[in-house]
Amino acid sequence: MKFEEYLASLQNKTVAVIGIGVSNRPLIELLLSRGVAVTACDKKDRAALGAIGDELEARGARLRLGPDYLKDLTEDVIFRTPGMRPDLPELTAAVKRGSVLTSEMEVFFEVCPCPKIAVTGSDGKTTTTTIIAELLKRAGRTVHLGGNIGHPLLAETGEMRPGDIAVLELSSFQLMTMTHSPHIAVVTNLAPNHLDVHKDFQEYIDAKENIFTHQTAEDIAVFNADNAYTAEEAGRAVGRARLFSRKRELQDGVFLRGDAIIARHGAGEREVMRTTDIKLPGVHNIENYLAAIAAVDGLVPDGIIRDFAREFGGVEHRIELIRTRNGVRWYNDSIASSPSRTIAGLNSFREKVILIAGGKDKGISYESLGPVINDHVKLLILCGATAGVIRQSTEQAPNYAGLEIVDVEDYHQAVALADSRAGEGDVVILSPASTSFDRFANFMERGRVFKEIVNSLQ
Repeated sequence: MKFEEYLASLQNKTVAVIGIGVSNRPLIELLLSRGVAVTACDKKDRAALGAIGDELEARGARLRLGPDYLKDLTEDVIFRTPGMRPDLPELTAAVKRGSVLTSEMEVFFEVCPCPKIAVTGSDGKTTTTTIIAELLKRAGRTVHLGGNIGHPLLAETGEMRPGDIAVLELSSFQLMTMTHSPHIAVVTNLAPNHLDVHKDFQEYIDAKENIFTHQTAEDIAVFNADNAYTAEEAGRAVGRARLFSRKRELQDGVFLRGDAIIARHGAGEREVMRTTDIKLPGVHNIENYLAAIAAVDGLVPDGIIRDFAREFGGVEHRIELIRTRNGVRWYNDSIASSPSRTIAGLNSFREKVILIAGGKDKGISYESLGPVINDHVKLLILCGATAGVIRQSTEQAPNYAGLEIVDVEDYHQAVALADSRAGEGDVVILSPASTSFDRFANFMERGRVFKEIVNSLQ
């Protein structure tokens, strides 16, 4: 179905949009601009919603706010917000009454007129997605970047042309009910994550697999050969499977040989670039490039890839250098909302670091984090709901040797303590290993607050 046809199909229907946040606001505004009867639902009350509520009502939206915002949904079409389970009792009841349950991303996949490249995984999604998008732009393509990366695209679909490319980061929540897959799908890796929302790890894996299970034989799926889960998935790919590996050579895929990144297809192979070309620190960023190269192979010349890698300094909140003060380097790795992400961050540095960690618990094990902290951290500063479990994983690890661990109330105290203890040549990094929702709206707000505090040091 084309974009305009879909909007026309809503003209005589009622639509509920659940969540008046960043991802759904452009959708609400689009529907209102086309004269669709919209009810905007949010658990925030009117006072917490603020001026946004006034603006939406002035444009014709009906608001349903507060604790009962999901009660008695009777609209013809319901757009759920990313992160909301589709099987909530209120949503299930609405579907039984005849409502159609969908999401901004599901509809985008139905109406997008151009090819789609999508990336999912437990770690590395945003950086890999960004690299793919930027490489395609440098190769002269018109690229529309969006999805879980923080930019919804449905409202912009009318501006897209068949020769463009949409590059998407997709979360497990967005993929849970997806019935379409992109032309090129990338799965960076899989590890237990978001178990505070998903019923179990298997449901999380099943959601992620929707990125390739609806492909055709003409499509491509890229998998990490070094990850047990994704390596197994490659054998079930509907289209052509491309692998990438940092640890072994592949018959068909992109791999590391010494410090050379090699692309091999059948009997032919070529050196695309060297790891020394990559400006971003850390082994995990080599893996991000391997995944991105596998995705754009044949679409972007190798020279463009090399030139870009030498210049690209990374994405905000991902081992982002904030400043160097008195010889101390301060990094913001707020994106690290799981132990595996923090482990990758710690492994990016040769020297031992001062680590600031802690946040909201999302129901996953921290056992793997403790040994890495003991190996890579010289002072551990903890705050937030997971401070206790991170301390426990560190102190109970077999390599614990008395690492100093200090609990603080907030980031102001954490930064002040780190500043007083750090000397020339030291690294201080915020890498929480936890979500931000105990104190912040999202990891971006958490990172910005941390940067403001660090930049205020005199």
